[in-house]
Amino acid sequence: MNSKVEKYHPAQWWETADNGKILCTLCPRYCTIGEGQAGFCYIRQNIEGKLYSTGYGRPTGFAVDPIEKKPLNHFLPGTGILSFGTAGCNLGCKFCQNWSISKSKIDSVNSLSASPEEVVTLAKKYGVPSIAFTYNDPVIFGEYVIDISEIAREKKIKTVMVTAGYIDKNARKDVYKFIDAANVDLKAFSENFYHKITFSHLSDVLDTLVWLKNETDVWFEITNLLIPDENDSHDELKNMCGWILENLGDEVPLHFTAFHPDFKMKNKSNTPAATLTRARGIALELGIKYCYVGNVHDPEGQTTSCPDCKKPVIKRDWHSVLSNKMTGNRCPYCTSQIAGIF
Repeated sequence: MNSKVEKYHPAQWWETADNGKILCTLCPRYCTIGEGQAGFCYIRQNIEGKLYSTGYGRPTGFAVDPIEKKPLNHFLPGTGILSFGTAGCNLGCKFCQNWSISKSKIDSVNSLSASPEEVVTLAKKYGVPSIAFTYNDPVIFGEYVIDISEIAREKKIKTVMVTAGYIDKNARKDVYKFIDAANVDLKAFSENFYHKITFSHLSDVLDTLVWLKNETDVWFEITNLLIPDENDSHDELKNMCGWILENLGDEVPLHFTAFHPDFKMKNKSNTPAATLTRARGIALELGIKYCYVGNVHDPEGQTTSCPDCKKPVIKRDWHSVLSNKMTGNRCPYCTSQIAGIF
């Protein structure tokens, strides 16, 4: 990528606060930002009384990943997806697995320069059907997301948000306007965890999930990273699954993934595979139709089975699809419809 992208792109979602600072209204953090300062996310900056995005057009790098790595198991399974992020993040997760990117300022990482048109062209060059905004949280570069996803839709390329779902009610209508799919990281099911370990709030994320379900056509799946003794208790998992069933239905795929020690939680041990198996068992027993495990070797826990006849229809091993017997969006054995975009 060698385009010249302006260093400071005018930001949306802000107003001037009573004290003369800028109030950023993109996410529920609602940072008030003084002259020359940046918000919590590092890439939204007050310059001479106006808010600019310093992350627009400045990805930290591209990769072609399997779609299953996002993870999305019911959205174009077996295909590749062009993935990228920028510096910065609007959460402060102590366990962040991508902290070298999410906790960096844009000038301290080797960022590239890529216009929205060039990102879409790159996806077409590599022959992948979709683009993922991932690695850090794409909410913070919402302007870039909108411009890329609009061009991508014109070019028949799909776009995916991999996000924590921490976004303002009004801003999300803009950011998700052209988005086709999302994986929302539901980090725990307790406000105490969200407040102390991620510096955010659970209710805002739950609100985004309900909004995605009831007011958009975005296909979405949920990931829950299980951290030993932090968010993996039987009661918390049962409560979370119960909430999903009551508010989102039984067809939203749920992924339980294994934690590894990183960033500011290196004192924790890796998540035992048995914990993921237990969590998956709770979800399936309560009635969630599609539940998976990740970051461990567990072909059974990564395979899609028909919820009616119970036969495997998409077999996986890690992020590889070994066989896909689906007939369109139906089970080949009993013709039941499988939820998703296939």
